[in-house]
Amino acid sequence: MDKFGILCALSGAIIAALLGGMGSAKGVGMAGEAAAGAIAETPALFGRVLILQLLPGTQGIYGFLIAVITLTQIGILGGSNDVSLVKGMAYFAACMPMALVGYFSAIHQSRVSIAGIGMVIKKPDQFGKAMILPAMVETYAIFAFLISILAINGVAGLSI
Repeated sequence: MDKFGILCALSGAIIAALLGGMGSAKGVGMAGEAAAGAIAETPALFGRVLILQLLPGTQGIYGFLIAVITLTQIGILGGSNDVSLVKGMAYFAACMPMALVGYFSAIHQSRVSIAGIGMVIKKPDQFGKAMILPAMVETYAIFAFLISILAINGVAGLSI
């Protein structure tokens, strides 16, 4: 039965890394297409639009970190591998905030970044405002990241 616990926890870790990475890859790609158009018109904007393109990439990093923390807790990257089925399911649930919010927030952040790239093309002096708007979407990815970390650490302390 302990193997199913580790399987559940491992599944949660993998899904957190996969969905966060998929959302970031899609978001960075979408913003990259807009950035390429902007650079074709005004090559001097490269540094500014590159920052806006990279903003949706953080969700992939957060998902990766959640996966590493979980793998460390369940004994795959160290620690004890004594994971009951209930505890494994709890780890799975703890990974889901980052997995789901990471995927969707990266895509939405990309859309705001694309709008920001459009703003920078028309008014290059508005770059600061164009960068703050996608950062507001990032707030929710950070909340999900923190909830997943707190939940994983909470599950580790349970004797179930």
